[in-house]
Amino acid sequence: MGAEKKWLYALFCAAFVSFLIFLSSISGFSSSYYVFSSQRRFATPVNHGPGHPPAFAYYISGGGGDSDRIFRLLLAVYHPRNRYLLHIGVDGSEEERKKLGMLVKSVPVIQAFGNVDVVGKPDPVTYMGSTNIAAMLRAVSILLKVDGGWDWFVNLSASDYPLVTQDDLSHVLSSVSRDVNFIDHTSDLGWKEAQRVKPIVVDPGIYLARKTQIFYATEKRPLPDAFTVFTGSPWVVLSRPFLEFCVFGWDNLPRTLLMYFTNSVLSQEVYFHSVVCNSPEFKNTTVNSDMRYMVWDNPPKMEPLFLNTSDYDLMAQSGAAFARQFNKDEAVLDMIDQNILKRSQNRVTTGAWCTGRTSWKMDPCSQWGDVNVLKPGPHVKTLRDSVQRLLQDSSSQSNQCR
Repeated sequence: MGAEKKWLYALFCAAFVSFLIFLSSISGFSSSYYVFSSQRRFATPVNHGPGHPPAFAYYISGGGGDSDRIFRLLLAVYHPRNRYLLHIGVDGSEEERKKLGMLVKSVPVIQAFGNVDVVGKPDPVTYMGSTNIAAMLRAVSILLKVDGGWDWFVNLSASDYPLVTQDDLSHVLSSVSRDVNFIDHTSDLGWKEAQRVKPIVVDPGIYLARKTQIFYATEKRPLPDAFTVFTGSPWVVLSRPFLEFCVFGWDNLPRTLLMYFTNSVLSQEVYFHSVVCNSPEFKNTTVNSDMRYMVWDNPPKMEPLFLNTSDYDLMAQSGAAFARQFNKDEAVLDMIDQNILKRSQNRVTTGAWCTGRTSWKMDPCSQWGDVNVLKPGPHVKTLRDSVQRLLQDSSSQSNQCR
């Protein structure tokens, strides 16, 4: 073995061991990981399971300077039945995390239901590196541990925003099997084969405290023949059974693919996609959509275009549950708040559970009744029609894991 290959071998071994150590935090964590951990106080009962509306676990992440955006997004997607984990990356300060915790704590309904946590010990996240999927798996494991009632996991960034109320989303998905996974996917790798899958990369965020970029090995690897690589959008709506499979791993497939994609570019665009489509138990549970509205350049670049008021009509009629990406305090967000979410500034989105009077000085959601009752709004038909089309496409199996 030449000197260069010996060096690379030692480096990859060190990176892999560091990654396993890093992932060990997924299986256990303590209260020191929270800057704010809400404790449930007096509140009405929250019922989960068959016969009750579905609940969602939201992982909302951002970087330094995103605390206000994360808080606004939290208010827009908040419902007492759901669970929320908020994360500001290592480029954010401790003061910013504490600020976000104080903002969360200032909302009476969140204090009462105790369903929002802010991560106090941030995860290192390297752009295009495997620390992204490590951070998401850690978030999943935390949400699985702290709440046994949610049905679907949703990942959002600070630049995302909902296009439906939580009452609408729960109402529409009440008629959907709770093992369904909404994940955009394809095995047609195209240019990604040469630029994303075959290159061997190391994410220094696995083993270095300081932030840096991934670096490439001089050699590439062939495509695997033990499994098929699938790729797609990193934005997902994944079922609890599938994520328990990924985290608890009674089959070795999730760990095998995690080891392989540790040294891949943008592993968050291939990991869950490849696990679900190579698993006999879950490959028939996919719906080929990420439920997001995005607008891309032609040819598409790394990120979608920023949305503004000129995109509002198409967004509202798209049937998507969420949209991205938006600049901070973009005017179109106020249009979504006013016309779709019926949400006032610094208040949560109203739902059937809100029983207070609506006025400029009183938040109707400062008082609440039965949180297990839903009241769909006028935009529910657009979402329902969209989901029904997606389910019809998936039932033909022509659009599943192909």
